[in-house]
Amino acid sequence: MTAAQREPRHVPLVHLIRDGMIEGVHHGSVVILAPDGSTLFAAGDPDVATYPRSTAKPLQATAMARLGLRPGPAGFAIAAASHSGEPRHLAAAADVLAGHGCTEGDLRNPVDFPFDPVERDGWVAAGRGPSRLAHNCSGKHAAMLATCRERGWDVETCLDPAHPLQQAIRETVEDLTGDAVARVAVDGCGAPLFAVSLRGLARAVSRIASAPEETPEGLVAQGIRQRPDLVAGTRRDVTRLMRAVPGLIAKDGFEAVQLAALPDGTAVALKIADGGDRARPAVLAAALSHAGVDGEALASLRDPALRVTGELATPWPADE
Repeated sequence: MTAAQREPRHVPLVHLIRDGMIEGVHHGSVVILAPDGSTLFAAGDPDVATYPRSTAKPLQATAMARLGLRPGPAGFAIAAASHSGEPRHLAAAADVLAGHGCTEGDLRNPVDFPFDPVERDGWVAAGRGPSRLAHNCSGKHAAMLATCRERGWDVETCLDPAHPLQQAIRETVEDLTGDAVARVAVDGCGAPLFAVSLRGLARAVSRIASAPEETPEGLVAQGIRQRPDLVAGTRRDVTRLMRAVPGLIAKDGFEAVQLAALPDGTAVALKIADGGDRARPAVLAAALSHAGVDGEALASLRDPALRVTGELATPWPADE
């Protein structure tokens, strides 16, 4: 099935409240799937074509695992990461490169400063310029180079959609999501980006989260679970959430896309229409609560000024 390409029919998901009055509204779409793939909840337009942005990274890492990449748990975690640029992140990406005879100079992603503001300020204060390793996608790009070295493929053209690596990633995305790719674009890091539906992304993360540990999908999930600190960062909500909810795997992406799945395969995919991050954690928390996750474990995602709307709205323990 190919997701439709049209203006998404997003709906109001979050209200910004000031002194009891609605000051702002965030629209979006969300879908929650049961382990058997049936729909537990859906709002908005979860079947329209969507660019997954960095939520595609666990799928891309799975494709590379299927191709034989075995960088260990930390390697898979950094391959699936949009990291903050902390020293541990740079070291993990560098380890993947070094393990396959590559260096930072071989990376195909752009140069950048660390994503985390604290790390970035320290970097600039130390007089350091932007680098390829500091880019938040360097782990994925390191894994792509490593996979090409494993397979004997050309590394210079590894970001070309026609390259064998990208063709294999496309095939894996279509297999995991159950969607035919609706459109191919270029992500901000220069890698091909394959548009699928939110429902398809939920199916994909469900399969990764519930896979046996010895499978390629299971190896990726194991890496994410063991090293949530590498997938995002010390001051990031995704890392805090995975530490708080045992077995959960989660991945955020630019333009306010989010995936999350429990070990039994219960999965969430969401997109906030305006692309801002303010409403994303609130909707994710409400969706996970709807799926049965303990509200106390979701407390770090709460913003007192935001209220999730409609049937997805669930009172927090303090509000009951």
